[in-house]
Amino acid sequence: MSATIHKTIRLTMAQALIRYLSVLRTEDGQPLFGGAFAIFGHGNVAGMGEALYQYKDVFPTFRAHNEQAMAHSAIAYAKAHMRRRMMAVTSSIGPGATNLLTAAALAHVNRLPVLLLPGDVFVSRAPDPVLQQLEDGTDGSVSVNDAFKPLSRYFDRIVYPEQLLTALPRAIAALTDPAACGPVTLSLPQDVQTMAYDYPEAFFAPRTVRFRAVLPVEQELEEAALLLKNAKQPLIVAGGGVLYGQAGAALQAFAERHGIPVAETQAGKSSLPWDHPLQLGAIGVTGSPAANVLAAQADVVLAVGTRLQDFTTGSNSLFAQAQLLSLNVNSFDALKRRGLGLQADATLGLQGLSRLLGSWNSAGQWLDRAQQAAHAWRDTVASITGKREVAGLPYDGEVIGAVQRSAPDSTVRDIVVCAAGTLPAELHKLWRTSTPGGYHMEYGYSCMGYEIAGGLGVKMAKPEAEVIVMVGDGSYLMMNSEIATSVMLDKKLIIVVLDNRGYGCINRLQQACGNASFNNMLPDSAPPIDFALHAQSLGALSEHVADIGELEQAMLRARAASRTYLICIDTDDTRTTEEGGCWWEVAVPEVSTQPGVQAARARYENDRLKQRN
Repeated sequence: MSATIHKTIRLTMAQALIRYLSVLRTEDGQPLFGGAFAIFGHGNVAGMGEALYQYKDVFPTFRAHNEQAMAHSAIAYAKAHMRRRMMAVTSSIGPGATNLLTAAALAHVNRLPVLLLPGDVFVSRAPDPVLQQLEDGTDGSVSVNDAFKPLSRYFDRIVYPEQLLTALPRAIAALTDPAACGPVTLSLPQDVQTMAYDYPEAFFAPRTVRFRAVLPVEQELEEAALLLKNAKQPLIVAGGGVLYGQAGAALQAFAERHGIPVAETQAGKSSLPWDHPLQLGAIGVTGSPAANVLAAQADVVLAVGTRLQDFTTGSNSLFAQAQLLSLNVNSFDALKRRGLGLQADATLGLQGLSRLLGSWNSAGQWLDRAQQAAHAWRDTVASITGKREVAGLPYDGEVIGAVQRSAPDSTVRDIVVCAAGTLPAELHKLWRTSTPGGYHMEYGYSCMGYEIAGGLGVKMAKPEAEVIVMVGDGSYLMMNSEIATSVMLDKKLIIVVLDNRGYGCINRLQQACGNASFNNMLPDSAPPIDFALHAQSLGALSEHVADIGELEQAMLRARAASRTYLICIDTDDTRTTEEGGCWWEVAVPEVSTQPGVQAARARYENDRLKQRN
């Protein structure tokens, strides 16, 4: 009996890695990976650089200007694809690698897939210490890449080429797992990248990656259905899991059949069309009055696909009186706040619940109240965003209205991108979209500087959409170099910079906590920054506008433009949308000589009494 001969192919570790990634396909036949962002240095140019060049026709490489930013673009790409497609990111060792750490944390918090491939120091230790190597006098195996371990859903350091045979399938499993989804880091020592190995040819056979849907357990469904049947005033809180689980249709069918109003988290906004009769709008600290008033009156809250962060729950004070039912693919999230957990895919969980609920429907008076509140809030939004002339400087809500009015197709093609500052609150309340994913907010980590890089990733994922990045001057100044990348890659963005000359959001929070304005706003003596001129220097078209009317006209020019277009408008740092919102726990000093802080501390202690521990 002759032994079976397995064909092999001799490749470097880096070549094998890229070849493996290039053959993976989604169920609809698209490449699982859209390619790789790369900034080369001595730790990855010879190994990974050669491999990416060799496979450039089937696995495209994109050059960027900042490692953190290119990882943000990759993460946004995955978010825009509802986690069904993703990208890899490679950097050199040292600062190139550590620049990825913030992005790794962002992806981990938001449960978004990205494959990080930082270079690492020599395993051989022959050139020890190599340029940019961190030396630890107590542990010779430590490198800066160990910092990725708590920030990764799966981490591995490839010290032998053959380790890819086990590491890569595990990496893909983590990246595509509905519950464990998040960043994966494969640390690649630069000498190992170039080492050759006889890999089995079968390892590189084209493979379809399937995304598993977690089935609900019947007993858990029965317990959840019983809880809902006893509810008189139920409320659904829709989180990002509704979008990632592609459960928008199931959510709408469930809400309509059982007469339950819906409120949306930052990650869940766009789960239900903005004008649906049961759509209460945003919930929580950045929420609408319709959603927050009903949340405070609800007796059962069905939280679907949300991790229940403090902006959603008002630091566990908003719906503290309600019984909590959490439908989530992740058991960690499903069991939060001692609620009843139902671990399942959002679509399958809602469909299973609906089957057991049968013809049950919420009380008519509650439903009427919810629909009236939702209608009243839509009227308020129209009033706020409909203003074309304002006295003095406009504020964010009026700017949002002008941006949306400029759309020729009722914003169906628009995707707004944002992350930090005042804008997330205003957009959460006021942005209107009927398209799942039409609202792209990174608010799990609320990372300043994500906006423009994230917009690039969204445009790469959705080239047919009009991607509108709305960003404050503070975030713009933190990270803006991917404007040049968007021009270089011919990925047009519309960037609207709202310039309030400083960190207006935190300045207001500082004063609300009893402090004087300090170290947040630019002094009058600071020279004005010409954001339009700066964007021009990076290759974009741009202009500065004086008011809302000019902004509307500029938006029409931006929509007609063929490349990235930046519009800057001066805004009021003191005004915000007064309607809605709720308490959020920000600790105030227990002891202070300032009367304002003392008064704020007293209010803080009183507000904490509303929390459910």
